[in-house]
Amino acid sequence: MILKYFYDEHLAQASYLVGCAATGEALVVDPARDITPYLAMADKEGLRISHVTETHIHADFVSGSRELAHATGATIYLSDMGTADWKYAYADDPNVILVRDGDSFMVGNVRIQVMHTPGHTPEHISFMLTDTAGANKPMGIFTGDFIFAGDVGRPDLLEAAAGMVGTKEPGARQQFASVERFKALPDYLQIWPGHGAGSACGKALGAIPSTTLGYEKLFNPAFQFDDEDAFVRWLLDGQPEAPRYFAQMKKVNKLGPALLETLPTAARLDRAALDAALRDGALVVDLRTREDFERAHVMGTVSIPATSSNFSTYVGWFVDFDRPMYAIVPSDADADDLIAGLRAIGVDQIGGTFTPDVVDEETTALPVINAQDLAQRLPQNGIRIIDVRGKSEYVEEHIVGAQHIALGYLPQHLQDIPRDTLVVMQCASGYRSQIATSYLRARGFDNIVNLTDGHEVWARALPTEAGA
Repeated sequence: MILKYFYDEHLAQASYLVGCAATGEALVVDPARDITPYLAMADKEGLRISHVTETHIHADFVSGSRELAHATGATIYLSDMGTADWKYAYADDPNVILVRDGDSFMVGNVRIQVMHTPGHTPEHISFMLTDTAGANKPMGIFTGDFIFAGDVGRPDLLEAAAGMVGTKEPGARQQFASVERFKALPDYLQIWPGHGAGSACGKALGAIPSTTLGYEKLFNPAFQFDDEDAFVRWLLDGQPEAPRYFAQMKKVNKLGPALLETLPTAARLDRAALDAALRDGALVVDLRTREDFERAHVMGTVSIPATSSNFSTYVGWFVDFDRPMYAIVPSDADADDLIAGLRAIGVDQIGGTFTPDVVDEETTALPVINAQDLAQRLPQNGIRIIDVRGKSEYVEEHIVGAQHIALGYLPQHLQDIPRDTLVVMQCASGYRSQIATSYLRARGFDNIVNLTDGHEVWARALPTEAGA
């Protein structure tokens, strides 16, 4: 048996290839939209991708199941569990087989057994793997967004992102039942999760790529509860803000993502096209470095530096999926990779890209302030600080008097931001607050400045407190 691990740092997302050397068949579990790594690995190992599957209807990235099946002729195995609201709309396609709890299928000599593990979503399934060529007992389980290293999947995304009110508590109770089911399984089983640290699909994911069920029974907080109500309270408390684009991903993955070959090529455009896009109210994201944007940028553009591995998730907070967006890329050479990163979260309407030479005239510097200057000016009346970090970060420690509005929620709180006094945007490093500053200035706020210093500096220079 051959087992290969793939990890997308932009999305903290893991996928797997399981191959049978004896027959040359291979299965890919939870593929991303960019299928190039799977094709390359299969070719390297002399395998043919014959099976594709996914653990659930993903919310944080566009599934590559259809893309991979289209390229290879593989059969897609999809969950037929859960409620009618979350059945796959393309389940009747001729290359799709629906599976339910207890079903199994073979990939050469490798047996894959389906286990219904609802909680994160109603249709969620896990896959228990047995290498029958050398064993009659399972080796491990692909747990998707059910069990992570040190955590379990959040149950509130259908409510928080997809607007299905009243689903988070039932989901949490389903998650409790799924954990209880796994408590009875052997400790030696390996756990291969669908995400690592940095994913918004849980609140405390570990960074290691795999774990064992026995280890999780000992140290994963989810396995320490015997009381269902206490488990539900723990699981629902402290979950991070659900990115707005998750709702779009649920829709796209349920209906079936468009094939990449059907999407138009994003053309390189000039300054006149940039000005026209801004006049039309389009989102234009500047992916250059923080320093470059701070030094000079085109008014109306939003700074989301691609230097962050998860830049695309920040784009997802602000993009309108029904309208074209545009991007200023650091260079032509970066364009294809950055577009792939955006399309990984379903940004398919990319009207075009611009190179940095469009920022050579009529440009603007971004107003900034450091912690020392802010500390000196803060006693003056009227200065407002807005902390754009996540709620849990704010609760742990924040600058005294700072107002909390998480970055992704700024569009819904424009009326809460004054226009007649100095407003300082602040986060843990200056990255998110620069996004916030540029976004608000693009929306006509000319009184916004960015606090460039990170937590280590402002926590020393300014009075802080903890609390809700």
